[in-house]
Amino acid sequence: MKRLTVISLLLIAVLAVNAQRFTAKAPSQVQVGDQFRLTFTVETKDVDRFQQPSFPGDIEVLMGPSVSQQSSFQMVNGHTSSSSAITYTYICCATKAGSFTIQGAKVIVGGKAIAANDVTIKASGSASAQSGGGNSGNGGGNRSQQGSMREVGSAISSKDLFIKVSANKTRVHEQEPILLTYKVYTLVDLTQLAGKMPELKGFHTQEIQLPQQKNFKIENVNGRPYRTVTWSQYVMFPQMTGKLEIPSITFDGVVVQQNRNVDPFEAFFNGGSGYVEVKKKIQAPGITIQVDPLPQRPANFSGGVGKFSITAQLDKTEVKANDPVTLRVVVSGVGNMKLLKQPEVDFPKDFDKYDAKVTDKSKLTSNGVEGSMIYDFLIVPRHQGKYEISPVKFTYYDVATNGYKELKTEGFTLSVAKGSGTAKVSDYSQEDLKMLNNDIRFIKTDSGELRDVDEFFFESPAYWTSLIVLVLVFVTLFVVFRKRAIDNANIGKMRGKKANKVATKRLKKAKSLMLDGKDGLFYDEVLRALWGYVGDKLNMAVEQLSRDNICEKLQQRGVEEGTITKFIGALDECEFERYAPGDSKGNMNKTFEAAMTAIMSIEDTMKRK
Repeated sequence: MKRLTVISLLLIAVLAVNAQRFTAKAPSQVQVGDQFRLTFTVETKDVDRFQQPSFPGDIEVLMGPSVSQQSSFQMVNGHTSSSSAITYTYICCATKAGSFTIQGAKVIVGGKAIAANDVTIKASGSASAQSGGGNSGNGGGNRSQQGSMREVGSAISSKDLFIKVSANKTRVHEQEPILLTYKVYTLVDLTQLAGKMPELKGFHTQEIQLPQQKNFKIENVNGRPYRTVTWSQYVMFPQMTGKLEIPSITFDGVVVQQNRNVDPFEAFFNGGSGYVEVKKKIQAPGITIQVDPLPQRPANFSGGVGKFSITAQLDKTEVKANDPVTLRVVVSGVGNMKLLKQPEVDFPKDFDKYDAKVTDKSKLTSNGVEGSMIYDFLIVPRHQGKYEISPVKFTYYDVATNGYKELKTEGFTLSVAKGSGTAKVSDYSQEDLKMLNNDIRFIKTDSGELRDVDEFFFESPAYWTSLIVLVLVFVTLFVVFRKRAIDNANIGKMRGKKANKVATKRLKKAKSLMLDGKDGLFYDEVLRALWGYVGDKLNMAVEQLSRDNICEKLQQRGVEEGTITKFIGALDECEFERYAPGDSKGNMNKTFEAAMTAIMSIEDTMKRK
């Protein structure tokens, strides 16, 4: 009888293991650039967590994982049996030929980790060899050229989607502006594109703000009507000479394809959509710019490269001594306006001169920086007489004539009459004249405060009191920070303290997903909040997390049975509502309230204990 019981237990154990098999499947051979399915199936519906596999660098994940559940029922001779399974599906492609192994996928079932088998895939051919086949495999060139939606699995070649990089000039002088343009050409349904210009050595770079809403235009390239749009533009000012490289940039794009043979279960659990978003990396080529040095620079070179003009204006030509006067110098044109040196003005020696107030009236355009830089020089003549203000000189490099040009403003004569000794500032900004009152300080006329020779702070009662207070403060801070350091060293204790904060943050994220109507992501986040909270609060490892262990640990901590039942009920509610039909918004609200109430109950109970 005992032998029969042992055999029965072994059979039950074997059946339990088989009921929780976790298998991975994928084609053993694929073509480079072709999409293939990678599936992980676990024969149970009680999956606590899925850990995704480790993908080699040359296997690109285009979509996934999408989750689907299957259930089946059988009745044989009056006996019924049922089975359930959950499948995690990835859409992938190989970017180059070779043999690749995908491993590391795990699921947590009943607190135990189950690993899937490794999958080896051999990729042959090359991406360029697939480009022609990708176009012909769409069932007609006209439909492809018109940018109509392709079916899932259709290859996206470099001829279907690419980015051209162009510069308005590839040979320039130092500081001469260059317009760099990235233009997208597509025959497929491109919905998203992201790419960032890296930090460029040897260039001062500014991006031109283009409209956020992209409007595509039709442009024929090699007889094919591409939809095109200028994606980004940069104005670049080379700061070094020689051959400067603008590196290639990898853009991350998303292309929509139509899935005509979508599985009903998979469509249900993914929102009922028959469309699939496929990730595609687009390589924008690099470009080389030849930068020639400027000829021998004059001594008064302003640093300007482009086309400029200069004007000057004196706000008044007759004043009294100590009255402020403003000389405005305006440099206008197009070029490296932001990098200009401030013009130098030769004022008479008897004038007090102050730093110029600079006003930037320029804007970035495809030609460079256009507009004006305004310099307001504030001067104050101190003595009467007639004074000559010399013309202001401005030397720049003209890119049109490939030579230096020197510009001059007109000179000015300023008549200064005898003043009253005080400046009239009523017509001027106090901010511009704030330094005038700080030139000369008044001599103090009061006698000041006198003290006896023996009256010192050192060794006085106030001195000793201050010293004792500082020592007490130091000791207090030392004790507080030492206790904090000891607490921080206790990792388990710190996890327990932060458990509620981490769970609250996850529930906030779950609520945001609920408002966005993202069912699957919402339930995943709520489950992470519940399991993560109890694991941190009770200092339990992931492999120890099970309903029985949680109940036992909470009871040891003195948590009431009703609170424990409420938490386990929240876990069950979350996993049940995840696949419940009907009002998805109502189901999510119900799950969210159950999870939040359970965590708050445990937190309040453990604080009271």
